[in-house]
Amino acid sequence: MPLSDRIPYQAIVDRPRLTLPGGKRVAVWVILNVEEWRMERAMPRTVLPPPMGQPLLPDVPNWSWHEYGMRVGFWRQFEALTRRSIPTTLAINGNVVNSYPRVAAAARDAGFEFMGHGFLQGPMHRVENQDDAIGRTVEAIAGFTGRPPRSWESPGLTETDETLDLLRKHGIEYIADWVIDDLPQDIATPFGTVTTIPYTVETNDIVVHALQHQPPQEWLRRGRDQFDRFAREGETNARVMAISIHPYITGVPHRIGYLEELLDYVCSHEATALMTASDIGDWYRAEMARIASAATGARS
Repeated sequence: MPLSDRIPYQAIVDRPRLTLPGGKRVAVWVILNVEEWRMERAMPRTVLPPPMGQPLLPDVPNWSWHEYGMRVGFWRQFEALTRRSIPTTLAINGNVVNSYPRVAAAARDAGFEFMGHGFLQGPMHRVENQDDAIGRTVEAIAGFTGRPPRSWESPGLTETDETLDLLRKHGIEYIADWVIDDLPQDIATPFGTVTTIPYTVETNDIVVHALQHQPPQEWLRRGRDQFDRFAREGETNARVMAISIHPYITGVPHRIGYLEELLDYVCSHEATALMTASDIGDWYRAEMARIASAATGARS
């Protein structure tokens, strides 16, 4: 079956009404992406073009761009999130627990949810053995935190025809790769159901700043506009909003203040339910079970 055919079409206007805890209208989850880039490899993305158009490895300036995020930017974002007591989902390359144990330990001790994000940063279709790489990621996170990850975000949101099946085989229940809806959706695999958690490419700091080269103010404006629309639409059915951040992008001095402003704006609104990936997945499955039970009772 073609991969796209495994995701049945559902119009948002036909979705059953879901109720968030406490009568909230928007489930907001923050995804902090921490990755390992290898200097001897081509960089996942770059900020400086190669001199004279001649790529060179090791790529010191572009590797350093990311490395600054792990040494400095992460800690600005960590402080912004923990000071506001925001439940945070840490999308983490499995080997980060070995290469950046200080970062991983801070997130673990703060109670962040660890979400699998590949073993090293690189697209899934370039991984020689996805089964092994996913297994090593799950094992690394479980060994470091004491529990295996329940959620996953593929590097660059990349998948092949076998990725979903392999993720569910290794115990992954919730996945952020499918930016197709403002509500979760179930996908069948031979090993059980995987549930999509609404993610974002539009309120993602990589897209806003590294790709579209927008000014820092655009991050705040875009995030506010999206949240305001969701808060209105949430009066008829719940909505899920993702805020995806990277230490080397919105962890830098000239952007961190705009991230803090967006977090304050969202946290101060009475419509907001702050959740993690697995919180959203568990809530969705419970709501769908409740609706199914009510429908069965009405027919009997």
